[in-house]
Amino acid sequence: MLQISRTLAIPDAELVERFLRADGPGGQHVNRTESAVELRFDVALSPSLPDDVRERLLTRRDRRLTDDGVLVIQGRRFRDQGRNRDDVRERLAEIIRGALVPPKKRVATRPTRASKERRLAGKQQRSRIKQGRGKPGAHE
Repeated sequence: MLQISRTLAIPDAELVERFLRADGPGGQHVNRTESAVELRFDVALSPSLPDDVRERLLTRRDRRLTDDGVLVIQGRRFRDQGRNRDDVRERLAEIIRGALVPPKKRVATRPTRASKERRLAGKQQRSRIKQGRGKPGAHE
């Protein structure tokens, strides 16, 4: 059971773990052990997730999310399979915790007169700098 918050938990049956050989340090031992972990969680079909959380997760622009709505997280940070397993589970929990809080609505604001004047003054200054770069007498 992966505990996300006090009210939300994901059963282990919904998590699919696959172990693979990791690259990186480890000497000859790295060629024989499957210490990297690939965790798959089907966001689209998960009965554990509330609908609003599922919608927020599916609308995220995350390259780890497949077209079928499966979140794939790979862990090969550590040389130990158990630590990599804990790492990917914690990363999944953080992603879901981020989707628990609804985003704040953006309040449209207008730029102040002073900020418009500062912007225009900066543009004029930049224009004068660029005009000074030409050949002498060319811009007169």
